[in-house]
Amino acid sequence: MSIREELAHTQLALTSAEQKIVLVLLADYPKSGLGTATRLARLAGVSDPTVMRLMIKLGYGKFSDFQSKLLEEVESRLHSPLLMMEAKRPANASEGTALGYYNSVAESLDRTRTQTPSQAYTRAVSMIMEARGQVVLLGGRFSRHIASMLAGYLVQLRSGVRDVEQLSPSDFDVLIDMGKRDLLVVFDYRRYQADVVSFARQAHERGVAILLFSDPWLSPIAEFADQTMVAAIDADSPFDTLATPVAQIEAVLAHALGLHGASIRARIEDIEAIRSTNAVTLDGGDDAERTRSPGDRISPPPAAVSRS
Repeated sequence: MSIREELAHTQLALTSAEQKIVLVLLADYPKSGLGTATRLARLAGVSDPTVMRLMIKLGYGKFSDFQSKLLEEVESRLHSPLLMMEAKRPANASEGTALGYYNSVAESLDRTRTQTPSQAYTRAVSMIMEARGQVVLLGGRFSRHIASMLAGYLVQLRSGVRDVEQLSPSDFDVLIDMGKRDLLVVFDYRRYQADVVSFARQAHERGVAILLFSDPWLSPIAEFADQTMVAAIDADSPFDTLATPVAQIEAVLAHALGLHGASIRARIEDIEAIRSTNAVTLDGGDDAERTRSPGDRISPPPAAVSRS
């Protein structure tokens, strides 16, 4: 768990003075924690000993221990593939780089599975399915592909889905038509993308609900997101894995079908009928008609969503 998550979701009994410190740390994270304890106390309007009492409650022997972990977190967030090429050389060359990579991804998948509670998936599904306006999807240079994949699924579940795809300056004009009825689903993983963060912040300022998919170090968007879904992305490679974010969006879809399968089915059947009429897939059109009995009715299996 990151320090930001630890501070935002702590179950500790904090005094009002300690809560002030937590609010200061979260308001300008991580910068507010990188100065001296005296500076942090001054920003929060509390005494130096209050800062030390909070550190002890959080499990740190002293303020410098807290800062050491914070600096490690900052460094991890900023790692580029070039920096990680040396840090992530395969540990077991005899096993083979490819198989070792699979094992590392499997570990990240398991961490994602165990560290995200079911309630988070229920909340994400509720935001997607109950948004009364548009559901707009946005991602960075690589994560935009995951956003597009999720958009392709969501059009089969509900109307009003819009994929921004690759964010360009003109795409910021989309904000003019966004408001309190809409939802922005945004993907942002470390090295966080400035224009994606800016778009999300401006959408938030217009009252748009934000569903964020990010990593354990958390995009700056987490500061104002209504719900954040975290996926472990570590792998034995200079590049973070996208396998876990993809698995996570598929888990969200499975959860949606489990909760709303009955209402979604009619829409999927209509989509399948349109595809069949237009011979969009190989199971439609003249070839399918020649092998289909007159009384046969084509419909998708329960709670199934086509990728085509």
